[in-house]
Amino acid sequence: MSDTNGPRALLTRIRTWLIVFVVCLVLSGATAFPLVTELRLLDSASTGWAAPVGDLLPGLAEWIHRVRGGLTTADEQAPYLLYGTDWLAFAHLVIAVAFYGPYRDPVRNIWVIEFGMIACVGIIPLALICGPIRDIPFWWSVIDMSFGVIGILPLLHVHRLIRRLEALSPVQSGRP
Repeated sequence: MSDTNGPRALLTRIRTWLIVFVVCLVLSGATAFPLVTELRLLDSASTGWAAPVGDLLPGLAEWIHRVRGGLTTADEQAPYLLYGTDWLAFAHLVIAVAFYGPYRDPVRNIWVIEFGMIACVGIIPLALICGPIRDIPFWWSVIDMSFGVIGILPLLHVHRLIRRLEALSPVQSGRP
């Protein structure tokens, strides 16, 4: 009979949650590369097959149309501006790589999980401060903030699992 709370089981659960988190981080980053195409498709969908959603949420449909127009204009007249979103995507990918440390040795690299949790919390003031400065509708800032709230949940769980693993480990990691 296997022990579902033993070190091996905890390590498996930690690694599974880290894989899920990293996949989501990579996907959210990768979607920052083709923004112009994505917004064109989303805008077309809001008047096509997804028209019921656009009819139900006209503010969302209008916002998607407005953002598409801005991105299309930027792409045509100042494509270098979109280079910033390429760096956003790259940052997601680099941060995802950092989670290899806790995957390999969770107790020793728990600081990466803590860094991720701090980043998730930091999304909220960023959205609340920069959203109004950039004329972002409040409801869109709430969507942005939800990424921090949703992102921190698996990290909190992984953090607890690592602490349990640390308590079971015969050799302490030297953490205070």
